[in-house]
Order: sequence, then structure tokens, then C-alpha cells
Amino acid sequence: MKKVCVFCGSRSGKNPAYKAAARALGEALARRGLALVYGGGNVGLMGEIADAALAAGGEVIGVIPDFLMEKELGHGGCTELHVVDSMHTRKAMMADLADAFIAMPGGFGTFDELFEIVTWCQVGVHAKPIGLLDVEHYFDPLIKMVEYAIDEDFARQDNRSLLIVRDEVETLLDALKTTPVVLGPKWDKPVTC
Repeated sequence: MKKVCVFCGSRSGKNPAYKAAARALGEALARRGLALVYGGGNVGLMGEIADAALAAGGEVIGVIPDFLMEKELGHGGCTELHVVDSMHTRKAMMADLADAFIAMPGGFGTFDELFEIVTWCQVGVHAKPIGLLDVEHYFDPLIKMVEYAIDEDFARQDNRSLLIVRDEVETLLDALKTTPVVLGPKWDKPVTC
């Protein structure tokens, strides 16, 4: 694992613990020699994690659509900043660049990125670990919804293991490194990567 893609809010949220966790994750990635791949923004938790990683001497690779760059939301301090033509291209490039994924607290964009990457794993597009940094139990309702989808037989029980959930930065990074991604069959046939 050399590059970790982090999905997080373009807003900071109301709980100061979210900013603190973003800074801690940015610092931890840099300290471990792991590059940060993220949405390229200079606002919200995105700006916090990038600033922290850069301040700690880390590599920061941003991927931002041109329409957001035009709104001056791009982070000018990134080690690399890729300006792309769409949100779809952004997500595909981040997925290609990363060896693992972490979702932090965020809104609809974060949920979209997280569920797309989980879906891609579920159907065999990739076999990279996916973590949730569950700051202050932010993801508890989402996890409950996933478990309800499993109970209602819209998702497989074995695919629940695709989400590695931890509430501390260091334990999540350790788990991403050591937890194997096991893909069960999506349908009646096994999926291979």
C-alpha cells in the first residue's frame, strides 16, 4: 500500500472532532510514507487533510474537475494536481491512483464516492481495501442501513466485510494493510478480479 484515497467533506461539519481527525489522518499518512489521493479541494475537511499531510512532508495528489477549479476551490499546494473534465473522470482517476480507500465524514459527494468504490469492489472491478474512519460515530446510521439492506436480502452478508470500520486513524491504517479483501459472489456465480 503506497497511496490512500480519502473521500471527505468539502465542508468541515459542526463537530471540531472532524477537523482534528482529518489533520490526524493527513499527518499519519505522511509519517507512514503513504501518499494522499483526494478530491483536490482547499476547503472543508479536504483542505484540512491536504494541509496536514503537506505540513508533515507528505505527498498529496489532488484530482479536481475543471468547473470546481474555475471556482478557485483547487488546492494550490498539492504535490500533483490533476484537473479533469468531469466528476466521473475524477472518481475513476482517484480509483486508479489509489491502493486503498478511506471515507471520512462528509455529505452526498462523500457518500457517492464511497458507494461507487464499494460497488466496484463488489462486482470485481477492483480488490482494494475500503475503510470508514468513524469519527464520533458519524457512520453509525450508514452502517445500520447497510445491515438493513443485508437483512432484507438486497446485499450479501459476506460483502459487509468490504467495509473496514475503525474509529482511530492508526488502527484503521493498520487494518487496511492487513485485512484481506474477500469477494463473495455478487450473483449466483463467483466474481474474480
